[in-house]
Amino acid sequence: MGLGPPPISRLQPVKGQSVDKTAIRDAATVILVRDPHANPRVLMGQRGANAAFMPNKFVFPGGALDATDDDVHLVLPEPCATRTAQDNERGVTSALFAAAIRELWEETGLVLGKPGAWRNTPPKDWRGFAEAGFLPSASGLRYVFRAITPPGRPRRFDARFFLADADGIAGDLDDFSRASDELSHLQWIPLPEVRGFTLPFITEVVLAEVAAQLPSIRAGETVPFFDNRNEVSVFRRIA
Repeated sequence: MGLGPPPISRLQPVKGQSVDKTAIRDAATVILVRDPHANPRVLMGQRGANAAFMPNKFVFPGGALDATDDDVHLVLPEPCATRTAQDNERGVTSALFAAAIRELWEETGLVLGKPGAWRNTPPKDWRGFAEAGFLPSASGLRYVFRAITPPGRPRRFDARFFLADADGIAGDLDDFSRASDELSHLQWIPLPEVRGFTLPFITEVVLAEVAAQLPSIRAGETVPFFDNRNEVSVFRRIA
């Protein structure tokens, strides 16, 4: 029996159960771009000084999948859905798009969705979104990058990065009043200025890819993938 890659877990820990915090968890991140044609700005916030993962760094909204993300029905855009499904051992394609929308909502208070009422009782982590009067929509998300955190870090994620035009947001783009306290100093940062902030290395790489693609928000020919499941880092592209 081969050793294979480290386990990738998307499930939330059961209360009282010990958890291997270095196990790789599926995660989703949203790169929201405002005015991509005239004056492109990206939405970022600062992680806390005591955060176990990337303290003090400016990052895009995002985080690990919740088990309830599987329960959210979405119509997924192509070719992004097919590409996201590649090398996806847990079959969490739809959940990744849902997690991107949920994390954006939780960390910024911004809604990527359309007005409407849920047919069924929304999952716990989606109740605030539903109470605001919206249904999530993945139509504006474009899968543009994937990166797995290298070994030896206090937290490890298999992160998929989704690009979206801020025009798809319902409501005021400057209203962060419904945001959680996970990210501070939420702001729209002009692309020429973003390198002056304290950024994780992978965020710098992703920003370079996005800057080269703008003003287009469409899916590219391939998706860059930094595969760090094992000690040897592998870079490839998902077609």
